[in-house]
Amino acid sequence: MSDTDDLVRIADAEDVDVTSDAALLGEQPTRSWVVMFAFAVVAIAVFTAIFAPALAPHDPTAQSLVDRLQPPGTADHLLGTDAIGRDILSRIIYGARLSLGAAFLVATLTSVLAVSVGLISGYFGGWVDTVIMRIVDIWLAFPGLILAIAMVTALGRGLDKLVLALVLAGWAGMARVVRGETLQLREREYTMSARVLGVGKIGIMFKHLLPNIMPTILVITALDIGSTILGLASLAFLGVGIGSEVVTWGSMLSEGRNYISTAWWVALFPGLAIFFIVLAVNLVGDWVRDRYDPRSPFRRAKLDAATRKAAEEQEAASVRDAATAGGGG
Repeated sequence: MSDTDDLVRIADAEDVDVTSDAALLGEQPTRSWVVMFAFAVVAIAVFTAIFAPALAPHDPTAQSLVDRLQPPGTADHLLGTDAIGRDILSRIIYGARLSLGAAFLVATLTSVLAVSVGLISGYFGGWVDTVIMRIVDIWLAFPGLILAIAMVTALGRGLDKLVLALVLAGWAGMARVVRGETLQLREREYTMSARVLGVGKIGIMFKHLLPNIMPTILVITALDIGSTILGLASLAFLGVGIGSEVVTWGSMLSEGRNYISTAWWVALFPGLAIFFIVLAVNLVGDWVRDRYDPRSPFRRAKLDAATRKAAEEQEAASVRDAATAGGGG
């Protein structure tokens, strides 16, 4: 381990006070009401998605032409109804299941694929690294949403195919970052020591390199969840990948765009749901970055505080040693 790594671990273990440094950066992330608000929104959304059948006041697919385009606040329809009389609140609640569930699944699978490819490319190097990075370069040349649309069109409709398309469209960027981190870590003392001691390549990659790359992976994954939710909503808005029988926030937006001037609530409320959940997830991602990314201002402040504390302790020890030596003389 490097001295910097040791200082960061000391700062984390001893909970070094960085109030003076953090004052330059604003309130510490753990105490910020904005972050607390973001966590609350995410928690409420997850709770709503899990218990949607119990929370939804109506069947999200039940139609009633008699109740079509009822405004918000109507009896038995808190957020109103859409063009064919379906309850908007119930559809938003059920839409959370797909938006959050699929987003977390895509983020997890993307991380597994990207980390595996990045570790292999960075650790083995040579022609393996060259081939993989040229594939990554080609992959990154295509806009992610356009690539996802093309893949969904080729694979066909279905949630499983949509998830696969988003994973294949989003793995390359993280793989490049993991590869760069691996190139740095494979030359560290502990990696070379493990190699000398006979630890296999797989063992070095997953026991020594992966744990040290994990903070970066957590940061990227947390920040990618928001963009994945937007990608799912965009594909659903375009009518790509998911059938009309599946309740999604993107499809609700698509259906409501024709009624913006006459029934604004049909598009407004699913749009607000997308806005708040993406905002909350991004804020949580920023908090994860501040806590675990060594390059973040908060982590640098914590490292500086740990460095000063170590220097003060060393100076105090030197003074005591000098006093002891003087007394003994």
